Amino acid sequence: MADSSFFDELRDNSLVKAEIVAQYFWAWAKVIIKTAKKGSNKIAYIDLFSGPGRYQDGSKSTPLLILERAIADPDMSQMLVTLFNDKNSNHTQSLKQAIASIPDIGRLRHEPIVLNKEVGEEIFQAIQQINNNVPTLFFVDPWGYKGLSLKLIRSLIKGWGCDCIFFFNYNKINPGLNNPKVKEHMNSLFGQERVNVLQPELKLMSPEQRELTIVNAICKALEEVGGSHVQDFCFKNAKANRTSHYLIFVSKSRIGHSIIKDIMGRKSSIFDQGVPSFEYNPAPAIQLSLFDIKPPDELENMLLDEFAGKTLTMLEVYNQHHVGKRYIKKNYKQALLKLEAEGKIITNPSKRTENTFGDSVEITFLPK
Repeated sequence: MADSSFFDELRDNSLVKAEIVAQYFWAWAKVIIKTAKKGSNKIAYIDLFSGPGRYQDGSKSTPLLILERAIADPDMSQMLVTLFNDKNSNHTQSLKQAIASIPDIGRLRHEPIVLNKEVGEEIFQAIQQINNNVPTLFFVDPWGYKGLSLKLIRSLIKGWGCDCIFFFNYNKINPGLNNPKVKEHMNSLFGQERVNVLQPELKLMSPEQRELTIVNAICKALEEVGGSHVQDFCFKNAKANRTSHYLIFVSKSRIGHSIIKDIMGRKSSIFDQGVPSFEYNPAPAIQLSLFDIKPPDELENMLLDEFAGKTLTMLEVYNQHHVGKRYIKKNYKQALLKLEAEGKIITNPSKRTENTFGDSVEITFLPK
């Protein structure tokens, strides 16, 4: 059973996590709804480890944020199907009460489903009944790692418009990778072959190298099961300034990746010349994230090298270059504005509102 104190001890982290998921859901839904109207006329949100309705400090959990936003939107209130599950009966009872107390909950065409089950075959059957040809955002937030696997993630994102955001508990997974008692869980999460390679490598690494290697490994594993677009976001423990966990987004959608990247970038606690760390720290330290964050002038040089002699729109430059890097769209626009001022690129139109760089602006990179 999950430690219920989690919902008290990690208040700040939990709030940021809930905001990221809720903000992405809204942006995702706005993109998906137009196409969904032509098909099933439904979109879905499914949370497999939903927790209680509220945290100990009274903050609303993700299910409440999702439902309240849906009620206020005419399309969403008629299209949204929700399923919330938690094996802790105290959590599901709390969630049911919190949902029932939401003003105007009756405006939702589809009544929220709350289940009290282990994540397994019964849950999968319930999911299939809901998301058959229905675009779905899945949130998977286990306390540890039990129930989380590559097989599960592959099954969740296989349909059109299906994205997944999940909780990657680094604090527990890090020691678990060299613990024979949980080898089966690690194999299901990373793949047995990858675990066999990781185990001897990790023993020789510093804590920083170890963390980077583990995160890169899970991202690679997700790509191999169909998640062509993966984005991670780190949460630090304020008391020890150590990594607690990650929130990881996985999707087949380029647009979804761009949306979540901007949302996570804005939630970062640390910025280096406008470049986000993709890290939330309740008590930020002076040093930057352990990940390599290159300043904007490095981005300018990278663009000049990669696109020399080519003509593309700003959006094409961003889409072709940002995957796997810590830059957000704002960083690209700032870099291109500087290159334009230095005469290193030619833009069309060249006359625009000052300090703006629209997605459709055409850029010609001069040959080297």
